[in-house]
Amino acid sequence: MLYYLFSYLDKNYSFPGSGLFQYITFRMALAVITSLIVTTVWGRRLIDYIRYKQVGETVRNLGLEGQMQKQGTPTMGGIIILLGILIPTLLFAKLGNIYVILMLITTVWLGAIGFLDDYIKVFKKNKEGLAGRFKIIGQVGLSLIIGWTMYFHTDIIIRQEVKLPVKYDAPVDFHWKGKTPVYTQDVKSTKTTMPFYKNNELDYAKVLKFFGHGYEEYALVVFLFFVIFIVTFISNGANITDGIDGLATGTSAIIGITLAVLAYVSGNTMIADYLNIMYIPNSGELVVFAGAFVGACVGFLWYNSYPAQVFMGDTGSLAIGGIIAVFAIMIRKELLLPILCGVFLVENFSVIIQVGWFKFTKKRFGEGRRVFLMAPLHHHYQKKGFHEAKIVTRFWIIGIMLAIVTVLMLKIR
Repeated sequence: MLYYLFSYLDKNYSFPGSGLFQYITFRMALAVITSLIVTTVWGRRLIDYIRYKQVGETVRNLGLEGQMQKQGTPTMGGIIILLGILIPTLLFAKLGNIYVILMLITTVWLGAIGFLDDYIKVFKKNKEGLAGRFKIIGQVGLSLIIGWTMYFHTDIIIRQEVKLPVKYDAPVDFHWKGKTPVYTQDVKSTKTTMPFYKNNELDYAKVLKFFGHGYEEYALVVFLFFVIFIVTFISNGANITDGIDGLATGTSAIIGITLAVLAYVSGNTMIADYLNIMYIPNSGELVVFAGAFVGACVGFLWYNSYPAQVFMGDTGSLAIGGIIAVFAIMIRKELLLPILCGVFLVENFSVIIQVGWFKFTKKRFGEGRRVFLMAPLHHHYQKKGFHEAKIVTRFWIIGIMLAIVTVLMLKIR
């Protein structure tokens, strides 16, 4: 909203400093600062209010060191994260930008699902919370909205180069690369970034090419399938990772910073051309949203680091996982998520492996066996005697290493 206000003042009254709002980096910085203020200052009041209402965490005794001391710690703190994201975005982003609109929908949608789950657990005294199938339905519903909009919306395009034979007259907006004249055009496309592949680009429309003639007709189905899988998997991965103080929050902040960098270079025509990566018009505005996201995670970490004064609950964990997945899809970097979100991936698979192996061995040998001392993986290390602060710090270090590798993947072809 402030973007439009200061644009109007700059255009009509030459208001001092209003021109700064034209710069994405300036608005991103304001979003980070505002988000930090909202989450740290207002967050303290919300925590006190939650404690006053006795909205505390119910802890099952799993035999983990220091676990029962967390009984009664305020939960549903994900509301702090949601407000830390929404308020700065509404203030400083271009609200007419389709990418920003979809990110706002994602934040509210998954935040509402997580809030309902926490509400059932806390106020209805149902430890199971919202049934898993309803969570999946909500995640799939959001995925369909995102995928359908990205496929059909006229403002969601990419800019690509088209080479022309030398004997033909080239359009006005052409330039020379070597001896071949090329020009750029904005097109609808299902291309995305894929590491270790030719030009680092994969077209979803060609995934079913082996079916023969007419495979292009199923491009939407293939694209929607990938969107549903990625959103559901990453969202649940963040939810599972949120098991010890500061783990999911800090890891998400690292991922958010990386996504902000990727969005900036993908939405800047000069940098994208210099790096020889896919340029996505209008996507640079997502940097403002990413700034708010990182600020919200870091601000919440002020209270969520060990020993935690508040837990985010599913209100926060489902939302931040979905935000990361949808954001990556928007900037067409979703196939880099297995690297960037490696911590979420391993945590998710540790549960899948543990449950799968236990059921298999119970059926075959009559007694269930375990691969890990406890799943998810962070509990395995707790069982081995590691302090949770050390586990979190080491997972953060791994997250930073994976973030660096993800950025390097843009140039490895």
